[in-house]
Amino acid sequence: MPADATVAPAAALVTTRLSDGRARSQWAYPNFAAVVRASPSMHARAVGRLRFLTSDDQAELYMALASSQLPSGEVWIELALPARPNGQHGWVPSSALGALHVVHGYLVIDRERLRATLFREGRAIFSAPIGVGKASTVTPAGRFYVLEKLTTLGDPFYGPYSIGTSAYAPTLSEWPGGGVVGIHGTNEPQLIPGRPSHGCIRMRNADITRLWRTISLGTPIEIV
Repeated sequence: MPADATVAPAAALVTTRLSDGRARSQWAYPNFAAVVRASPSMHARAVGRLRFLTSDDQAELYMALASSQLPSGEVWIELALPARPNGQHGWVPSSALGALHVVHGYLVIDRERLRATLFREGRAIFSAPIGVGKASTVTPAGRFYVLEKLTTLGDPFYGPYSIGTSAYAPTLSEWPGGGVVGIHGTNEPQLIPGRPSHGCIRMRNADITRLWRTISLGTPIEIV
């Protein structure tokens, strides 16, 4: 049994952690639009359904948190769900997902210090000042991940590059279509560092360019 595996006697499940949110995490694309369950059972309450596309028509991906093997041998995967309200988890059969991809490191968005820092192998490899949501339209705290990377949104307001996250703003968002918390450039660099946004995270264009080229899909994000 792997060192990080545990046995849950009541359910007779063998559960193994797949992502620690820092050193090593895993993600996957869906194979089909499976129903997401509250626990690893076809009889458990439905909490959602896997999607193939994001709101920007990019391939949707899911952070794999843990796996559980049933007494029958069937394996289920616990996922972080990019949906409102933030922080939702759910389970799907392993057959519902494609191959697991490994990502190393994590991004910290510090709303008090107004700084973003990307860590890999225990050290900071990128750091830059940021703009976050104003008091009336806050950037939400929590654990999220990089959902998509966009080269442009066709508007200088967003700068040359944008990164979509699995977080949703509690009120408004300047992201097209609303809701999603994005990390993007700006045409008002004089407002950074600061709190000028409707929930998204803004960076100076040179900084978002460096981050976009460095960060990987599926990278965990801690907004503190």
